[in-house]
Amino acid sequence: MKNIAIMGSTGSIGTQTLEVVRANPELKVVALAAGNSVEKMEEQIREFLPAVAGMWSEAAASDLRARVADLPVKIVCGMEGLLEIAVLPEAEVLVTAVVGMIGIRPTIAAIEAGKDIALANKETLVTAGHIIMPLAKERGVSILPVDSEHSAIFQSLNGEPRERVEKILLTASGGPFRGRSRAELEKIQVEDALKHPNWTMGHKITIDSSTLVNKGLEVMEAKWLFDVGLDQIQVVVHPQSIIHSAVEYVDGAIIAQMGMPDMKLPIQYALFYPDRKPMAGRRVDFFSLGQLTFEKPDAETFTGLKLAYRAAETGGSMPTVFNAANEKAVGLFLERKIRYLEITELIREAMERHRAIENPSVEQILETESAVYEWISSKISER
Repeated sequence: MKNIAIMGSTGSIGTQTLEVVRANPELKVVALAAGNSVEKMEEQIREFLPAVAGMWSEAAASDLRARVADLPVKIVCGMEGLLEIAVLPEAEVLVTAVVGMIGIRPTIAAIEAGKDIALANKETLVTAGHIIMPLAKERGVSILPVDSEHSAIFQSLNGEPRERVEKILLTASGGPFRGRSRAELEKIQVEDALKHPNWTMGHKITIDSSTLVNKGLEVMEAKWLFDVGLDQIQVVVHPQSIIHSAVEYVDGAIIAQMGMPDMKLPIQYALFYPDRKPMAGRRVDFFSLGQLTFEKPDAETFTGLKLAYRAAETGGSMPTVFNAANEKAVGLFLERKIRYLEITELIREAMERHRAIENPSVEQILETESAVYEWISSKISER
């Protein structure tokens, strides 16, 4: 039996993690945490019977306490609650499926407590990789990637010496607007951007995929996860999303991980690593597929990718600015307060305004995030 705790259990990755748990009785959920989806959390508690469950607000936690008063579950809230769940003694693995930089402090706490991390919260490494990775090494903790691309790289590296890696090939579907010009993107509406061609994901990550900002975040995450230089990470647009990423070695050999676009595969692999378990679902049929195609990313039209490389090259607190500006801008776009192309315009402006802190502490990372949020809010309110 392996005991797991899940932060972000009501979101896309969290609910798919629970699907994996349903199919594997050797997994036991000991803690759950979510934002404010009280009804969904109540359903999860009644099915999985965790010892602890957390909601972000006290109001949501109070509502949940009343709903599950008949069950022996402790209800916690806020960052204090997340930190309690992160270090829960009976949990062996913490699945970090929350969206945003809220995941940094609980991830650090879990590592310090000796928990392995099934990492689906890319912002943690994007903004605090210089803190997270050395700490994990010091504590002997495994960081097991849940993103499909990073899981594919992790699998393609299995058993190979890292010094023999020449290049990481990070694949991207290209999103719903692949091949369009900037002029065509001027009129994009929220509904258009939420139609991903291959994956079913949460709203924020779906928008990020459409702008290629998500791929930029993944480049930064890959840099820390696999200890490679930015010049060793090449983004390849692969519209079919069958090759999830690959590694090229010094002898020219390329090892890739392939499969249907299904997030349950990397989730299950992370939870059972180094073992592989049977999993129901569709399989790749090469005969019906016919062909796999590849393209260069259009970084001139989708400037989020270029800005991400610039942020990563600058380093320090600049990736935090990139990430925070994107989070705020995507939220405004989903609220229909800014145009689609303004997402990356706001990222660029925020980066130009910022003087990077070379080796930021967690406090400085969170202060930088707040400052970017405040600047964007002020800028938009002046309209």
